[in-house]
Amino acid sequence: MIETERLILRAWQQEDIIPFSEINNDKEVMEYMPKCLSYEETVQFYNRIICEHNKSGYGLYAAEAKNDGKFIGYVGFHYFDFEAVFSPGIEIGWRLARKYWHQGYATEAAKACIDYARKRRLFNEVYSFTAVCNHRSEHVMQKIGMERQGLFSHPSLPEKHKLNLHVLYKYNLLQND
Repeated sequence: MIETERLILRAWQQEDIIPFSEINNDKEVMEYMPKCLSYEETVQFYNRIICEHNKSGYGLYAAEAKNDGKFIGYVGFHYFDFEAVFSPGIEIGWRLARKYWHQGYATEAAKACIDYARKRRLFNEVYSFTAVCNHRSEHVMQKIGMERQGLFSHPSLPEKHKLNLHVLYKYNLLQND
């Protein structure tokens, strides 16, 4: 568990699935993802998150607002191994319910995750990437001190797909100690 001033980043619970599915099916939240996720796809994603956390000891944490105990989304780490010069690696990412946007929650939680990883020496560097048109997410990357590395074509998307071109950021946990 990771605590911030306003959030608890915790293990996932069964009751998170319904609000998680609502987030994953929100067209605005998923605007820079290939598609919205159905309830069944959300359950599969939830199960992958649990498995990854059990395997590595870290992962995407369920984010809970301290003031009301509500699940607001996730923030945390994910192992990736798609075809790219910077792969395999660890990604830091976030997905929050729209109601919680523009309040600094993603930045607050991502900074806490990086601090957690640094103190426990989980890995030496962490990446973050998003479609070049996702300026909100890129802004969070900048606010948490990540350095822009450049652009790449995401291998999971067709070359002509509107979300194919991604911006890549990196945070070196050893240098930024």
